Amino acid sequence: MKSNIPQNPDKFRCPWCLGFGQYVAYHDEEWGVPVFDDRVHFEFLILESAQAGLSWATILKKREGYRKAFADFDYKVVADLPDSYVAELLQDPSIIRNRLKIEAAINNANRFMEIQSEFGSFSNYIWDFVNGKVIDRQLKSLAHAPATTTESDKLAKDLKKRGFKFLGSTTIYAHMQATGLVNDHLVDCFRYEEVRKLAI
Repeated sequence: MKSNIPQNPDKFRCPWCLGFGQYVAYHDEEWGVPVFDDRVHFEFLILESAQAGLSWATILKKREGYRKAFADFDYKVVADLPDSYVAELLQDPSIIRNRLKIEAAINNANRFMEIQSEFGSFSNYIWDFVNGKVIDRQLKSLAHAPATTTESDKLAKDLKKRGFKFLGSTTIYAHMQATGLVNDHLVDCFRYEEVRKLAI
């Protein structure tokens, strides 16, 4: 996406976020902040699985539609959504109207709760893949940012084994970036130090 928002020399941001206002707010307020709340993890899993083949900007624009359609990302409610509701969602322009992705969200809600039962929380489970500590790559350029890592490969493989859908390694690495398991803000970005101070 071509940037239409200029860099502020006094407040440098990761260049990827400069496409439109929602991107900037997401970058400044959420991206990279360590998440330990299972409901927030589930929200990002739904949004990221919906992104497959699309831009994150498209998903952010539909985020509130997803919030309404999926019970404010309450995985207990989503896990029990009936087929009749899936049919309704396929007519809802506020989300991505893809049956496989909608059904994956319901499936993943059930698998999500199975992990909670086994590990006490989804947060406990996912943070174990980084040994409970934020990975700080100290990136100097977007060109150095990986699309997948050993950690995301292992996590995606384990999620697939547990029955999750639409959550491959690239998608999972995006989840790790978004929820702060990895700090991939560029070192020159004003948020880099702010997020680093939040690390475990």
